[in-house]
Amino acid sequence: MLDKQLEQALNDQINFEFYSSYLYLNMSAQLAAMNLDGAAHWMRVQAQEEVTHAMKIYDFLIDRDAEVCLQNIETIGEKYNSLVEIYEVTVGHERKVTCRFNDLIDLALEKRDHVTNSLLQWFISEQIEEEANVRTILEKAKMLSSSPDSLYLLDKELGARVASAPIAEKIN
Repeated sequence: MLDKQLEQALNDQINFEFYSSYLYLNMSAQLAAMNLDGAAHWMRVQAQEEVTHAMKIYDFLIDRDAEVCLQNIETIGEKYNSLVEIYEVTVGHERKVTCRFNDLIDLALEKRDHVTNSLLQWFISEQIEEEANVRTILEKAKMLSSSPDSLYLLDKELGARVASAPIAEKIN
């Protein structure tokens, strides 16, 4: 049986993953308004990935016979002025997500819940990759921000991103 404090923390993380999806959809819309369609596509795929993460925790709670408690998602109102600014915020957000998973791992270890710890290790590995990807994009965007031709090529590169898994199917 899943410890109630850990159950609540996992439900909070589901909410945060959905919030992350909203955040990235907001960024996607603003990138589209800047005519950076490739970057907008990249953020849409990222938003979908965050929903996938939420559903992975959702399915885990169901499999552990724990309660899923969906919460309100905070409204997104931030406005951004550039591709660089958006990826600076994205890097900071992904670092925050990593910290949250580290805290969840600490709690799972405190509760001696090795099954939940195993799940959370998957997320930490995912976060290493996500942080590296967005840092790389940010550095490229900074280098290329003064060159419209180069920025066009980066936008085209970002538009080539492919979604990894449909959100509707259960992910194990």
